[in-house]
Amino acid sequence: MNQSIAVGRARGNWLRVLAALGPGLIVMLADTDAGSIITAAQSGAQWGYKLLIWQILLIPVLYIVQELTVRLGLVTGRGHGELIRERFGLHWAWLSAGTLAIACVGALVTELSGLAGVGRLFGIPAWETMTLTIGGLLIMIWTASYRSVERVAVAFGAFELVFVYIALQADPDAGALAAGLHDIPLANHDYLYLVTANIGAVIMPWMVFFQQSAVVEKDLGPETLTVARRETAVGAVVTQVVMAAVLVAAAATIGKNGSHASLDTVEQISDTLIPFLGRSIGRTVFILGMSGAAMVATIVVALTAAWGIGEVAGYRRSLADHPREAPWFYGIVTACLLLGGALVASGVNLIALSVAVQVVNALLLPIVLGFLFALARKALPERYRLKGFYALLTGVVLALTAGFGFVSGIIGILG
Repeated sequence: MNQSIAVGRARGNWLRVLAALGPGLIVMLADTDAGSIITAAQSGAQWGYKLLIWQILLIPVLYIVQELTVRLGLVTGRGHGELIRERFGLHWAWLSAGTLAIACVGALVTELSGLAGVGRLFGIPAWETMTLTIGGLLIMIWTASYRSVERVAVAFGAFELVFVYIALQADPDAGALAAGLHDIPLANHDYLYLVTANIGAVIMPWMVFFQQSAVVEKDLGPETLTVARRETAVGAVVTQVVMAAVLVAAAATIGKNGSHASLDTVEQISDTLIPFLGRSIGRTVFILGMSGAAMVATIVVALTAAWGIGEVAGYRRSLADHPREAPWFYGIVTACLLLGGALVASGVNLIALSVAVQVVNALLLPIVLGFLFALARKALPERYRLKGFYALLTGVVLALTAGFGFVSGIIGILG
């Protein structure tokens, strides 16, 4: 009897672990989206390894932000926008939702533009790529449960790991890499602009809303907090390894001559990253990585917009609901995807837009991280509340990240 009880408890523990997995991994894979890959490639192409140090420094920052997010979701059972509305009122909640909407629209355009760039590698016009992509995503979202969507997103995102293989094959110069880690030209406005873009590419406003809403959607509770923290920690490392890999690959090729060359299209990034793999194999590998990054982020961002606005507006907002039961939720998901697809099909400068979107993300961080810190201090019960030395450390880290991102962004733009 005792043995069967022990087996039952062990099985129950494993089931809780498996149930908790997903949101943290997805949000981190989505963090390394098409815009982030483009920003990392541009960083390596223009500055060699001089921006690599930021990918390392941002690992603990990313974990701190998303750990607070998952803690709030698991303990309170409320989404981010819903908590802001309850604690600070409707006007502040709509301000937060406004930052989310700006971030989501920008992110969707960059993701879909990345997919359009992949389509152009095959000679497929942007409007055809958008029609197939958005049509397929809408069918999946309108007919599948959250768990099914989650599995598809993880499968797409796993292809991002091919960028690590590309970086290894690029055979980076160890001496130049080490030198780049401590050569930080902060007086250069162009460098600061890309620093800001990298901060905004890693700490994105919509990530906070998504992971908190996702754990609520899965009906997870405080008992899964330890597992969720570990998943978030692993995800933070993985996403920055992918970002660093893209930067290193670009720095080892076009960036090694110190010409500060700029990349203007997805095709140029592809040609930069794949010459040492052979054109056929290299392009296939690049396409898998870029498509995986863009697809998982497109799914996440569209859901985040509908969840976040719904948490403030109060409409039904679950993939467990039939579209007839949650028309606003499914309508906003559909509208976001159609709007993003229309903008991309109209023809936009992908590279410049993608980097600019990451800069905007960084400029929004004072609002996003300010609300996150305040909720962690006020909305949690005593046992889980952010307090003591860790609260001080977290406050300093978040203030420095938001402040530096905002100031360097303004200097980079004005300079």
